[in-house]
Amino acid sequence: MKSNKRILRIGLISLLLPFAVWIGFLVVIPHIELLRLSFISHRGNNFTLANYANFFTNALYRNTYIRSAVFSIIVTFITLVISLPMALFITKIAGPKAQGILMLAVILPFWISELIQAFAWMIMLRETGVLSYLLQLLGIIHHNVEFLYNDAAIMVGLVYTSMLFMVIPLVSTLSTMEDSIIEAAYDLGGNFWNTLFEVIIPYSAPGITTGSIMVFMLSLGNYISVTLLGGKNSLWFTEQIYNQFILRFNWNQGAAFGILLLILSSLIVWIGIKISGQEIEEVLR
Repeated sequence: MKSNKRILRIGLISLLLPFAVWIGFLVVIPHIELLRLSFISHRGNNFTLANYANFFTNALYRNTYIRSAVFSIIVTFITLVISLPMALFITKIAGPKAQGILMLAVILPFWISELIQAFAWMIMLRETGVLSYLLQLLGIIHHNVEFLYNDAAIMVGLVYTSMLFMVIPLVSTLSTMEDSIIEAAYDLGGNFWNTLFEVIIPYSAPGITTGSIMVFMLSLGNYISVTLLGGKNSLWFTEQIYNQFILRFNWNQGAAFGILLLILSSLIVWIGIKISGQEIEEVLR
């Protein structure tokens, strides 16, 4: 008996060890080093709080930080509003064959890299792009219009690149919901909106929370779509981090910004989980 337990313990350790090493080298150790660098002065190896003080004393950094958080929350909400009807249609209305086709249609665009997706949106939204041409063809506008390099273009790109990560958790949650629950809501006198807000949304809360966390984190940490679609007007905090690391070679200031972004994302995710009434175990389940 003891021998069997020992074999099971060794087997479990053997399975978990590669994962632990992977997480340790790619997540834990880099973040520890990032934290250490954030407290070191740029022109020396002295302990300092100046890297964090620069953030609080510079209005551009603060405003970009807040702007990135607010826009990421808006992107998360828009993605949820679009994804919930899609997930409902896939799980409750479409037939078995149609479900497979629709899921493939959702997943297929994400086989293409985010960089190619961003360039595709640039072709669509640029001054001489597809959207401007179609609007002129329909007589809505009478000259080329630049739809790129503004907040709306950034939102479109972020919602598009995040859609899959909201749809999949919602489909996974709603697929376990019995149709009889919805039928019972209608039998008790409920209409579409009552059923949606009092039955479907509460039931899909774990999927909503999981998807919202993933979309928010991806949006807040996005760099490619934001930079290409927003241009110099993007004002995203990841751009400030990039500038410190790559353009100014100030790894210490960049590390401080990275830690501040990590704190911001963790704090908002924690607040979101508390507001939703979910437990972290339910979200990770």
